[in-house]
Amino acid sequence: MHFPKLESSNLNPMKKLLLQLTVAAVLIISLTHCQPARQPVTFATLLQDMTELSILSEFPNPEFTCKQFSSYDRRTVAPDQPGWFANGDASWFVREETTQGRREFVMMDAEGPGAIVRFWMTFGSEKAYTGTLRIYIDGNESPEIESPVLKIISGGQLVGEPLSSSSSPKSNYANRGHNLYMPIPYASHIKITYECPAMNPEKHSPSVYYNINYRTYASGTKVTSFTLKDLTTYGAHVSELLRTLGDLTHPVPANSQTLSLADPEISLNPGQKILQEFSGSQAIYELLFKIEAENLPQALRSTVLQCTFDDEKTMWSPIGDFFGTGYQIRNHHTWHTATDSQGMMHSWWVMPFQKSAIVEVVNLGDQPVRLMVAKAVTGKYRWTSRSMHFGGIWREYHAKSTGDWANEKLEDLNFVTLHGQGVYAGDAITMFNTADAWWGEGDEKVYVDGEGFPSHIGTGTEDYIGYAWCRPETFDHFLIAQPDGSGNFHPGMTINMRHRLLDNIPFNTSLKFDLELWHWAATKVNYGVISYWYMKPGGKCMVKPDPEVVKLPVSLKRENLYPPVPDPSGMLEGEYLRVVSLSAGSWEIQTSTTWGWSNNAQIWWMDGGVNGILKAEFEMPSAGEYQITANFTKAVDYGNFKMIINDQPVKKTFIGFSHLPEHPVITEKVSLGRFILNEGINTLQITVTGKQDQAEPRYMVGIDYLQIR
Repeated sequence: MHFPKLESSNLNPMKKLLLQLTVAAVLIISLTHCQPARQPVTFATLLQDMTELSILSEFPNPEFTCKQFSSYDRRTVAPDQPGWFANGDASWFVREETTQGRREFVMMDAEGPGAIVRFWMTFGSEKAYTGTLRIYIDGNESPEIESPVLKIISGGQLVGEPLSSSSSPKSNYANRGHNLYMPIPYASHIKITYECPAMNPEKHSPSVYYNINYRTYASGTKVTSFTLKDLTTYGAHVSELLRTLGDLTHPVPANSQTLSLADPEISLNPGQKILQEFSGSQAIYELLFKIEAENLPQALRSTVLQCTFDDEKTMWSPIGDFFGTGYQIRNHHTWHTATDSQGMMHSWWVMPFQKSAIVEVVNLGDQPVRLMVAKAVTGKYRWTSRSMHFGGIWREYHAKSTGDWANEKLEDLNFVTLHGQGVYAGDAITMFNTADAWWGEGDEKVYVDGEGFPSHIGTGTEDYIGYAWCRPETFDHFLIAQPDGSGNFHPGMTINMRHRLLDNIPFNTSLKFDLELWHWAATKVNYGVISYWYMKPGGKCMVKPDPEVVKLPVSLKRENLYPPVPDPSGMLEGEYLRVVSLSAGSWEIQTSTTWGWSNNAQIWWMDGGVNGILKAEFEMPSAGEYQITANFTKAVDYGNFKMIINDQPVKKTFIGFSHLPEHPVITEKVSLGRFILNEGINTLQITVTGKQDQAEPRYMVGIDYLQIR
């Protein structure tokens, strides 16, 4: 802004003062007009924000904090106190009240001005969800919203899909997470209660779980409180929003253009990269990629996408993780990312820049990678003092030991730590599980601007995402998705993602996002995560790119982390055996800290029946004659069996039955004899021969370990 120089030396003092005051007034008016006027926050403006493409890329105006009420275990007090990883996260409330003779359990009580922006619940039984939810606004004695809880949260009584929904639709209704994304603004105060006739607050039963994300606006912000009439007044707005978010149709930016970042089907050899530079004040509104390689899973992990905006490198991630598909192509479609069965990957994260941008694709693997499609959609963007750069960082805790939950040998994993001013916009997890047990009991812990205790602390990883009860069924939704849940209960890969819109988390100086590593088994996992955010120029991500870890082979089988090879002492855990065929029944890796198994686990074959056969493999570093000893499990439902090692029969038939009431499961160490073993692969065959008369007819077989010397 430029003003002419004032030649005022010849003016008398009074005229000179009046002129100065006039200029000052003009300056104030001009500066005021440079900043957009703050409009009142209403139900309608919040709905509009949900489809405003650039909403996350501008620091909030009016400003607000985002925090969370939840049913987290209140024994969680401090990292140096017992209970930091306490897992009894059900039916904890702010307090109990008696209102007109009824017991109401207060879930949330907060001063305004503010707005509810995400409401998630799940329940442990029918008794738990047979209750009434009430939302009291601005101190009114009568609730503005009052109805059976599931009708409000996911039943569509207030608003339809996708703002009111449950996940996964493929799961039984009682096992779903129930989500309400309809905003509920309030001018001065809000209180949410739950009346559940069966509730015993001392026992925290029946199990009611909840996470409520809410905004608190800066003092003086004008907020128009929600009323049920808003659903009629703004009915057209609601219908249009539901259509847009349901169809996931993104508005096309004005004067947009699609640019190819590379020639079609260009091949990147190991160590090569392509880059595209952009200039001017604009934004990338969409990225489209498709890659091919002989080993596509490895290419999705070892091919890295990195972005630099206005000379600041703010985004670094394996290409598959960035687009929400991990290292295997898994279909999903959210507001921000999508992948289809043909391998096309989309991103709609808005990436603004004031002067310049560079998008790079780098092949850090050891094979050629073909870029079948590599495009960007760009368009105009008005850079202001509130504008922020898009950022993202991926990290993996590779071959991470999960600890011993029974003794609370647990830990918080850091997703990201950010220094600067910005908003946290979401994350996506790619987990490879190695045990027949749930890996995601861990709660999120988000610290904003140096908080000593997290303002966001939850009730479980799947609850943070928005589903429930560790269900493996796939789903996608406009802000959350589980494109793959096969690793939830068994060895395999799981992809979970949660993106944010109204529930973004602003920070002025720093943000630290931790999530507990809380697995039901003591095992090893690969725990990869990408975090997304927007920050003002100059902001710093304290997690640095790790090019070496993306070069590591991806895990497609349990043996990638637990190869069936004895350790230097000759110990081969039974759960490390590679099962190659099974004639009947089922097998899994059973874990327990109770029965005294080595490594707290065994390989467990159930219901094989008489003459059932299981074949497994193990590998030896060198050939020779070896003495083999085994530790087998015995219990009331275990059968009798014989074994063959490399076509060499074991002379003994093992009896698996045991009935000791004080010790229901025991192990017995047995010398199998001496055997010629090969360098490389060796075979182990188990055949069920029958059972003892007293044994229950499950014909189980359990191998704790083999000792090979």
